[in-house]
Amino acid sequence: MNHQQLIAGCQREWDLYIKHPFVRQLGDASLAKPCFQHYLQQDYLYLIHYARAFALAVFKSENPAQMRASLPSLSALVTEEITLHLDYCQAWGLDEAAILALPEGVATIAYTRYLIDAGVQGDLTDLYAALVPCALGYAQIGEWLMQPNNARLEDNPYSDWIAMYAGDEYQQSANATTAFFDELIADIDINSPRGQRLQQHFSTATRMEIAFWQQGLDLSA
Repeated sequence: MNHQQLIAGCQREWDLYIKHPFVRQLGDASLAKPCFQHYLQQDYLYLIHYARAFALAVFKSENPAQMRASLPSLSALVTEEITLHLDYCQAWGLDEAAILALPEGVATIAYTRYLIDAGVQGDLTDLYAALVPCALGYAQIGEWLMQPNNARLEDNPYSDWIAMYAGDEYQQSANATTAFFDELIADIDINSPRGQRLQQHFSTATRMEIAFWQQGLDLSA
């Protein structure tokens, strides 16, 4: 099987994730600033756990080749992305001390602990089934927002965010993560018990992404 089959297995949820009202409001610049700030704060906390999940992926790897597949994501998150995200937060008036003092939102806790749990209880493939919806989904969101009539980039305070996820660097990273996942699941029948367990991980992570967007809209904590 491949990731496209897993998307098809939760198509309704996937479409809501990619085209969530939060995403649409980002695109048309109607998203309230406090909602975006809340999302940025929670996303910073999420990225810390996301990095831990890739560290777990290295630990769960069976050979050096698998380690090398996860290491770029781990390295980029720890040495670059978390710092860049913090800089971006500061540009929106959010400082690190305030972010780290902020309680994790319910959706943040549920999602990040689910990622870790999928890897701890399962193997590398289970973990990637839970990780890929984030990496691949944001790439598809970036692509979707760049399509005609899906977003306006001029005079949009969120245009930098859109450009980041639509940009070549992020797209290539997401594609590499997804390609490795496809290698892991290539010989698995989606209708087998193993395939259905991976579908459950993928579908659950997709629902977690929807809840994360909604958390931003609701300003819930």
